[in-house]
Amino acid sequence: MSKRDYYEVLGVAKTATDGELKVAFRKLAMVHHPDRNPGDKEAEIKFKEVNEAYQCLSDGQKRAAYDRFGHAAFSQGGGGGGPGFGNEFGDFMSDIFENFFGDGRGQPGGGGQRGRGQPGRERGADLRYNLEISLEEAFSGKTETIRIPTSIACEVCSGTGAKAGSKPRACPTCGGYGRVRAAQGFFAIERTCPNCHGRGEVVDDPCTACSGAGRVNRERTLSINVPAGVDDGLRIRLAGEGESGLRGGPAGDLYVFLSIKPHTFFQRDGADLFCRVPISMVTAALSGEITVPVIDGSQTQVRIPAGTQTAKQFRIKGKGMPVLRSREVGDLYIQVSVETPQNLTKRQRELLQEFDQSASDENHPESAGFFSKVRDFFVSGAGRT
Repeated sequence: MSKRDYYEVLGVAKTATDGELKVAFRKLAMVHHPDRNPGDKEAEIKFKEVNEAYQCLSDGQKRAAYDRFGHAAFSQGGGGGGPGFGNEFGDFMSDIFENFFGDGRGQPGGGGQRGRGQPGRERGADLRYNLEISLEEAFSGKTETIRIPTSIACEVCSGTGAKAGSKPRACPTCGGYGRVRAAQGFFAIERTCPNCHGRGEVVDDPCTACSGAGRVNRERTLSINVPAGVDDGLRIRLAGEGESGLRGGPAGDLYVFLSIKPHTFFQRDGADLFCRVPISMVTAALSGEITVPVIDGSQTQVRIPAGTQTAKQFRIKGKGMPVLRSREVGDLYIQVSVETPQNLTKRQRELLQEFDQSASDENHPESAGFFSKVRDFFVSGAGRT
């Protein structure tokens, strides 16, 4: 059976450009791909035919020979052999697989060429630093100087990993690509180069300062700006302040995780602060003023009305924490706790006993009401038995 004309197979004119050939091949390869046509022998034959046609016409020398001699250019071993499955084909098949199955990261393929990083230039690792600050520092913000152990580019070899006066050369096994291909059936399988381990280059004479790694371990000093209003657990990212990249690769990032120390007086809830303040029984009963601390280091006066009970809250507006990257400020809530007198003198006991004897239910309305309900409960319960 005679072979069909390659231009006819791809459905293009003999004057088609490389770009038009590429578009035609991509379209037909996807239509006739065996994974889209399981068990269809005719589709498999057409798929092979499309591959063969494109491999010939996408190669300038093979296309010139084909235009002059036709299929005879590749018969009997002429013209350097028939079309094979080269790197270009492997790239297209990778694109087709991405369209079918995604890009290898769980994302649908966009039909575009796969992105490839520069061989040998590996990104540095990200670093983490835990920074503990006080609540006052979180209130006002601060600039903190930290020291972190990290890897930096070797100054002797400028990060190349090669001894001064020399430089890395392209890996002879993979040609500097970092990966090698092996044809298996219809497909080209790609794997990491075993010689350069994916770096794409080899160092024949390594730098003695970094042993060819291109980076060395050092302790760095960094200044970190902690803005006012930060909360516990906040993460600050410093781009490019992580480990230096391998052999000129981009540096990683530094992540500073903030934690805030427990405070002696204040508990925080978002931008609001809470402070528990003990007051005397006399102040609670007769009224008075108390002095309470404020997070900015100042003090403020709070008026306690007569008859104040334990757990009563007083709000002081605008004396809480600032809201991060905002002009808003939280509030300060004072919660009083009425303190029972201890270590009484004889006279103090006598005075309290006199007060208790003269007191009525009006002086203790809450307890009087509670015990009245208790009596009613037991009386009603006894009546039902």
